[in-house]
Amino acid sequence: MNTPAQLTVSDYDYVLVGGGAAGLSLAYHLAQEPRLAGQRVLLIEPEPKDQNDRTWSFWSAKPGLFDHLAVGEWTKIAFRSPGFSQILQLQEYRYRTIRGLDFYQFVHQALAGRPAQFTLVRGTVAALTETPTGVVARTTNGEEYRARYAFDSRPPTIERQPEKYRYLLQHFVGWELETDHDVFNPDVMEFMDFRGPQQHEARFIYVLPFGPRRALVEYTLFSAQVLEKAEYETHIVDYLQNTLGLTSSQYRITAEEVGAIPMTDHPLPARAGARIINLGTRAGRAKPSTGYAFQRIQAQSARLAAALAANGHPPADPTGDQWQFHWFDTLLLDIMQRQGETTRDLFAQLFQRNPVERVLRFLDEKTSWADNLRIMNSVSAGPFMYSIAQVLRGRASQRAGDEV
Repeated sequence: MNTPAQLTVSDYDYVLVGGGAAGLSLAYHLAQEPRLAGQRVLLIEPEPKDQNDRTWSFWSAKPGLFDHLAVGEWTKIAFRSPGFSQILQLQEYRYRTIRGLDFYQFVHQALAGRPAQFTLVRGTVAALTETPTGVVARTTNGEEYRARYAFDSRPPTIERQPEKYRYLLQHFVGWELETDHDVFNPDVMEFMDFRGPQQHEARFIYVLPFGPRRALVEYTLFSAQVLEKAEYETHIVDYLQNTLGLTSSQYRITAEEVGAIPMTDHPLPARAGARIINLGTRAGRAKPSTGYAFQRIQAQSARLAAALAANGHPPADPTGDQWQFHWFDTLLLDIMQRQGETTRDLFAQLFQRNPVERVLRFLDEKTSWADNLRIMNSVSAGPFMYSIAQVLRGRASQRAGDEV
């Protein structure tokens, strides 16, 4: 990629603010579109992405641009709860996991092969300002860059309104493990294991087996507050000992993953102006009821690149989200916030009473109205009725004893 000093003109066609999953995904989609080969793209990253700071998992029914980076791919997923446990065979879908560092390195290498098109600068954008003809990006060290359009993936700043909207986190600690004997079934990933105590919240174990002796074991919660790190680790150890039968001398931790993904129905607009388009979590790409974001980021990136190539400007609706799925997410968040422990039973009913492909399509927001009705009819109506009333009143449910 170029550096600004190598350029003779200071203006760009597009400025991408942030070099995480959203910014780099859009950059790669732009690079893959031949009709945009003449456009000049500036990528502003705060710091080098040279660590494996996260992983992204997703399911998909069609080939994707980054499938070849997957460190694991599964056609069987397990759902486990006290009342229903089953290994579910996928047909059209595949579940995959990509390491952050592999993704960063691959995209940067691809962009470096197009030095006339892509320019990289290190900096933190403090402000984006629209002008009559474009956008000015100002960094914290006083530099200014101009472009026709800006795509902003900085984390959003939210002024909470807890009486009206719901604010939860998907938070977790995961250990990558190596064992001294075969323990894991590499053909089956543990999608959700709810058999542990729920403690009035949604709590489950998640396992990605990379081989018979290697896996990521993660303890995950949907709740409003993170825990002390030792509490997550206690539950991981309990799973290793009491479910897998491992003693502490039979495994070693090779890496660790810690995270907290916002899950909220607070409005996160896809646009900040006529020429400023939001990306990633800033545009609500982390699905409010599950926290999954990678495929939603790819869908938005593809939509933006196609519109820019066809029309020269972003689409009026940058995401293509359908309102009914936002409604479903809001209802589930309301239930999680009020009675998080019921989440286990609702997911058990979903997987027990529907084909797994229908559930994944629903979570992917690709089901028809008929399938949406089948999904809603497959779960207990009771928890939803109160939440529907709350949503219609413009109120967010609170757990008994909690104050807004």
